[in-house]
Amino acid sequence: MEQDPILSPSPYDLLFQALSLIPIRHYLIALFLLWTIFFYNFLEFHFIGDTILRYFRCRVNLIYNPDSPLYHGVVSRCRILHGRYVATPWLASPHIQTCFLNFHGLPPVFSYKRQLFRASDGGTIALDWLTNSDVLDEVLQNQSEITKEDTTPIAVIIPGLTSDSSSAYLKHLAYNTAKTGWNVVISNHRGLGGVSVTSDRFYNAGWTEDIRIVLGYLQQKYPRAPLFAIGTSIGANVLVKYLGEEGERTPLRGAVAICSPWDLLIGDRFICRTLKQKLYDKALTIGLQGYAQLHEPQFLRLANWEGIKKSRSIRDFDNHATCLVGKFETVDTYYRKSSSTQYVGNVAVPLLCISALDDPLCTKEAIPWDECRANKNIVLATTNHGGHLAFFEGLTGSSLWWVRATNEFLGALSCSRYMHIQKIEDKRSSRSGKQEPSINQGPYLNIAEDGLVAAVKYEKDTNKTTSKQRGPKPKEDVTKRSFKELCRQTNRSVWWLAYIGVVTSFPLLGMLLNYIFRKKQRPTTTSKS
Repeated sequence: MEQDPILSPSPYDLLFQALSLIPIRHYLIALFLLWTIFFYNFLEFHFIGDTILRYFRCRVNLIYNPDSPLYHGVVSRCRILHGRYVATPWLASPHIQTCFLNFHGLPPVFSYKRQLFRASDGGTIALDWLTNSDVLDEVLQNQSEITKEDTTPIAVIIPGLTSDSSSAYLKHLAYNTAKTGWNVVISNHRGLGGVSVTSDRFYNAGWTEDIRIVLGYLQQKYPRAPLFAIGTSIGANVLVKYLGEEGERTPLRGAVAICSPWDLLIGDRFICRTLKQKLYDKALTIGLQGYAQLHEPQFLRLANWEGIKKSRSIRDFDNHATCLVGKFETVDTYYRKSSSTQYVGNVAVPLLCISALDDPLCTKEAIPWDECRANKNIVLATTNHGGHLAFFEGLTGSSLWWVRATNEFLGALSCSRYMHIQKIEDKRSSRSGKQEPSINQGPYLNIAEDGLVAAVKYEKDTNKTTSKQRGPKPKEDVTKRSFKELCRQTNRSVWWLAYIGVVTSFPLLGMLLNYIFRKKQRPTTTSKS
């Protein structure tokens, strides 16, 4: 007998009846597993991969020039840089690491000693000091003052965007560096660290004047103490740009750049690409708006205050504030001019750069791989994981890997012969505003009355006035002085003159010999006729 299709249950009813027989707890377990997988991938956790593929995925990748003396003489002896970075298991995510560092970070507890430095333009910079004796529990604490004859190395730290000396990662860096026997000073950006803005100049991603004047001040006050610099995030971009601008003129003996954005234009495109990056963009914008509120009177006068309050991204803030204060035509112009990538080739100081390839703020797309490989003074160290300025390690997450790597590198560099030696230019030729035009920088060609051509140096107007008062010099004196000036230009000048004289006199000598020979032959010819 055939079953009536109207009375027979539908397949969907049968499926629903079967699913209803499954216990609720099984559905909850399945939902939890699906949520865990989504959460694991969304936050980019990697502790499973670190556990299984630790040997391959956790190695530090070093980029350097094959002929680099910095690598062969210093970095090759750094055990940490040739090891592996394994993240703290419960922080094995670039986003969790970055957020944990900003909200807590487990920083060491200590106190700075503040020094207010007044720049020539009226701006105030807060210098927070932590000396080696400050971190010791000995009686040396009362000897924490640095003397002019002190030879202890000084590490100058440049913070990141809206960061100051109270940030957790800077406390990790300052404390551990001081424990290695160094003196540390954090050069806070203008308007940060609880200090008011006392001029019409604010810091930005390409502002290098503050680090330049701070280093000049430290070099003058502590002439025997070697100077090193450590830049973090935006501070790393400022540091690399400064090194490229100064070249060999910088007083720094070595430097380290941590998590630099490198190319701000690429970073601007990256930070608004996905939902996760947009959250970081919004969080940083709120920090910049808080910075602007601290100095509202200046921003009201110099920038677009309504635009600052309505900003929804870093780009909006830069458009309404940074470009107007710094007098940049557009935001893209500001990003291009402030990016440190274009200055990498001019770096003449031993420089270690550390970046994480999963940095959620500074993308790996902006890292100048080829430029770093071409410069013999740079070694680039990259890790697959680490987040932005985090790099937590150990089960408790109480230490930062990049801090240990930085201290090991600077310690090895300070004990080597590869430290940079400042190149001091001639003050007479480098005085700003007093240089003569290029046409006056000689050498002149002085033509005497007898036809002798000689190179002479440019003489100042004061000397010319004196010579006019004394009257013209004899021709012989001018010729002798011109010849001596020409000989001073190079040790081979006399030989060049002799060579030129021989070559130019050969035709004349040939004509003279031909004339004498013909004259002797004439009498013989006449007698025969």
